[in-house]
Amino acid sequence: MTDTVTVFVRELRPVLRDPVSIVFSMVQPLFFLALFAPLLPGTLGDAAALQWFVPGVIVMSCLFATGMTGSNLLFEMQTGAHERLMVTPLRRSSLLAGRALKEIVPAVAQALIITAATIPFGFRASVLGATAGLLLLAVLAVGLGSLSYALALASKDRDWLFWTVQQTLLFPLLLLGGALLPVSEGPQWLRVLSQINPLTHVVDAERALFAGDLASGAAARGALAAVAVAAVGLYVGIRAMRKE
Repeated sequence: MTDTVTVFVRELRPVLRDPVSIVFSMVQPLFFLALFAPLLPGTLGDAAALQWFVPGVIVMSCLFATGMTGSNLLFEMQTGAHERLMVTPLRRSSLLAGRALKEIVPAVAQALIITAATIPFGFRASVLGATAGLLLLAVLAVGLGSLSYALALASKDRDWLFWTVQQTLLFPLLLLGGALLPVSEGPQWLRVLSQINPLTHVVDAERALFAGDLASGAAARGALAAVAVAAVGLYVGIRAMRKE
């Protein structure tokens, strides 16, 4: 635990020193809100459209941020900083777990900014439900961040592999997750793929939780999906770090 906290603080310090980076990372989600939401039923000022769309954008921002975080590890491997950490007494598992836990901070911060930015336009969220939604998002961020770091370790000395796999998986996961458009009216094969995608259940859970429906089946399925992603991500990431 001490090693994990040490790595967590080391990874978090640059974020706290330069919080503007979190704000700049919000440009893409805010563009989606401003330009995509009016294409849904209603307008940007239509609270019903926002209630459906905003939770999906929050999950999208988490996916984008954690999906790219492995590039930081790639840079450390190129500069030799990672090798210096590997010869310290820190446990290998902590080198991964501490990095993954750091992903909670920007993910939650971005979610809070998106929520605050949409409230003046009519978005409403249950305080208790939004808190539960943020906890669910934090669990998802740990899993996605771990997978991104595992991909970076597998792509050592091959930057193109990391970005190719990341870009290839990012948008299919996002679109099949129903974050931007509903897939319930799509063809059967699309709906089947959507149900296999764990992001689908997390997005549905976020919509239910932000609406205050904490006891719904969607919230339970989303929690199970987020925990499963976190468990698989940590297992794969720690295993890859120990093999380094």
